[in-house]
Amino acid sequence: MPSHKQTLFCLAPLVLGLVGCAAEQFPQSTLHPRSDFAWAIQDLFVGIFWWAVVVFLLVEGLLLFTLFRFRARAGAGDPRPQHGHTLLEIGWTAAPALILVFIAVPTIRTIFRTAGRASEDAVQVRVIAHQWWWEFRYPDLGITTANELHLQVGRPVALEMTSADVIHSFWAPALGGKRDLIQGRTTRLAFTPDSIGSYRGQCAEFCGSSHANMGLRVVVESEARFAGWVAREQGLALPPLPGTLEERGREAYARSACVACHAVRGLSSGTLGPDLTHVGSRAAIAAGLFENTHANVARWIENAPALKPGSLMPHMALTPDDRDAIAVYLRSLK
Repeated sequence: MPSHKQTLFCLAPLVLGLVGCAAEQFPQSTLHPRSDFAWAIQDLFVGIFWWAVVVFLLVEGLLLFTLFRFRARAGAGDPRPQHGHTLLEIGWTAAPALILVFIAVPTIRTIFRTAGRASEDAVQVRVIAHQWWWEFRYPDLGITTANELHLQVGRPVALEMTSADVIHSFWAPALGGKRDLIQGRTTRLAFTPDSIGSYRGQCAEFCGSSHANMGLRVVVESEARFAGWVAREQGLALPPLPGTLEERGREAYARSACVACHAVRGLSSGTLGPDLTHVGSRAAIAAGLFENTHANVARWIENAPALKPGSLMPHMALTPDDRDAIAVYLRSLK
């Protein structure tokens, strides 16, 4: 009877395989392409995969044939020695060379295909990576936002990316390949999203203590919804009504240290932290780490470093009332 450890060891590959089939549990999968760039990578991967299958079946088939055909038999004499075989040696040299050619040609074509610039009508976005959040600027639209990249389905996008500090790497697996972001240099990525949806991304280059918490979200919308988002982002958030908790929060925000780092157009112009002009419309805060709820915003305002290691936002010396009022005000900025 097998031991308990042996049984677990045998079942582990099966369990891991079944878990790997649960695509909804791994939203950052490269196997669900949603752009022309991602489809190009997928097509290349599938082609190379089938070449690998052919090589595997051929090698394993020959190995099993050899083991069966030349196995030891009772009463059989010693096998006749062989010194080389010209045709076999030519074959196992030429075949891998040909396979490498069949792999190299589509690989080079894909590299050139995914390294090109976008068309003239592409949405232009300037991506600036910070420790540990993402800044997205739309220079042609006059929009600056953070951590959520909004795009129009079927319309090309051209990302020009750099870093404000250390080396980062932009990676939204469903939409495109990784691109390193280096201070003082510009990296480009162009693709055309083909499906409406919300796609998660991640910094893929270790950049410090909260590298794992440096997420992003790409929201691909219809033409009408994207135009509506642009119109809202270009305008100012509606001012709070007099005598409301939102107005009290606006006053507390204006006299706090928040204004030194964050911009709320029409009220503050800080540039060290994310632009908060329409932060209430975002699905998450802290670069995708927490859902955008009142409780999470209040906790974040009170002590961000306790929630996100290495956060440059200091512990805010606010009263509970001011903290809650600011949270209400920020979530009203839509």
